[in-house]
Amino acid sequence: MIDLTLTQALQKLRAKEITATELTRAYLDRIEKFGKELNCYITVTPERALADAAESDRRYANGTARPLEGIPIGMKDLFATKGIRTTAASRMLENFIPEYESTVSQKLADAGCVLLGKLNLDEFAMGQTGATSYFGPAISPYQRERRLTPGGSSSGTMSSVAGGLALVATSTDSGGSGRFPASITGLVCMKPTYGICSRFGCIAFASSLDTPSSVGRTVDDAALMLSAMAGHDPKESTSAPQADEIASSLTETLTPLPLTGLKIGIVKEFENAEISADMKSTQEKHIENLKAGGAEIIEISIPNILDALAVYYIIAPAEAGSNLARYDGMRYGLRVDGKDLIDTYKKTRAAGFGEEVQRRMVIGTAVLSSESYEVYFMQAARIRRMIDNAFSAAFEKCDLIVCPAAAGTAFPQSDKLTPLESYALDLFAVPMNLAGLPACSVPAGRAENGLPLGLQTVGRRFDDKRVLQLAKHIEAFAALDNRPTTIMGE
Repeated sequence: MIDLTLTQALQKLRAKEITATELTRAYLDRIEKFGKELNCYITVTPERALADAAESDRRYANGTARPLEGIPIGMKDLFATKGIRTTAASRMLENFIPEYESTVSQKLADAGCVLLGKLNLDEFAMGQTGATSYFGPAISPYQRERRLTPGGSSSGTMSSVAGGLALVATSTDSGGSGRFPASITGLVCMKPTYGICSRFGCIAFASSLDTPSSVGRTVDDAALMLSAMAGHDPKESTSAPQADEIASSLTETLTPLPLTGLKIGIVKEFENAEISADMKSTQEKHIENLKAGGAEIIEISIPNILDALAVYYIIAPAEAGSNLARYDGMRYGLRVDGKDLIDTYKKTRAAGFGEEVQRRMVIGTAVLSSESYEVYFMQAARIRRMIDNAFSAAFEKCDLIVCPAAAGTAFPQSDKLTPLESYALDLFAVPMNLAGLPACSVPAGRAENGLPLGLQTVGRRFDDKRVLQLAKHIEAFAALDNRPTTIMGE
């Protein structure tokens, strides 16, 4: 039962071949069996899940089923859930129980989803491997004896869906936190246009970059989930008015985009980036397949795209420093008493934040200082605008872009990367966040070591549907078997 895709599960639920309770119990049993090994959940909510499932069964019986009725999901532990612990994988919020619900989690509940629990992640979404979590790193279900990283920051999201401990799950993507880990776990992550999904109730990291995203094993699953998550939210100032229209366009099964006459851009500057031989070969095969189907392949230039990492690691820490200033031990979260107010601040934040979070807050404070603001932050903002303008110019020549989602495959959690080595993992993902563009990471094949590789499709703002439709071509050509029982061998 845990090998069903979201669309297959809905068909069986609607045909009354299975019940929501049976489906939910199958996932709870899977969590019981593998949850500790994979460490993908911070908090499991079996009572809530079974209550949600019972309600779904009642609705199927009386004909009031909602769009995603009875679908068991995992929720990245950045989304506030009323009455359920929400930690951001940090000691600072280890025991925080919100009195409010995030818009995304509320929308999924309103669509009929069954909440299995809250998923592990890098602390405050700051990390590339899941290793910065206060609750320990999540582990990939692939080649479990090697204890591979499932990527980050959405480490628990990818581990749970790939391993069959959730049917689908939420992610956030500020600089590749969804697409990079999806690419190395053989999953689909759809990062929508910035503003399509509300950030209300999602614990903030970098407000101009944070993008709630959907994760599933197929493009159709990610699209259908996004249709429930997306929508204009008057409670959130950056929520896009076009969000409702895009959400409604994704409620039906997507048809692959016609390739004849379609212009697909290949970023010239990425040719200078270091990628594995397997990834290079995989991309070339897919480009040839798209070309054979009638697409026109066009080389495009985004001149400053290789500067995107430097820009991101100035802007994101600056915004993080501002957002995390609220965690001072005074109102909620951890409090470590000191001899006076300032000492309490210092001790609380030193104890509550991990090393990576502290590093980024120090960087953010430094680049916003009066001595550095113009030299670093404003210069980064100018280059961000240049990258955005270059994408706009490129889309005058092509309809969509195809590029790697990661440089290669997963590696063991025991590989201790330097901060700069970690940051470089997001090379192919960060530019799309800086420009607010929709991008979908989709399984594209396997490397010689048997691990999955992912490509991403990228489009203009609000061209989310076509981004997903092109991803379906890549998905079909790759034909990657990413069923949990195949991955885990049981």
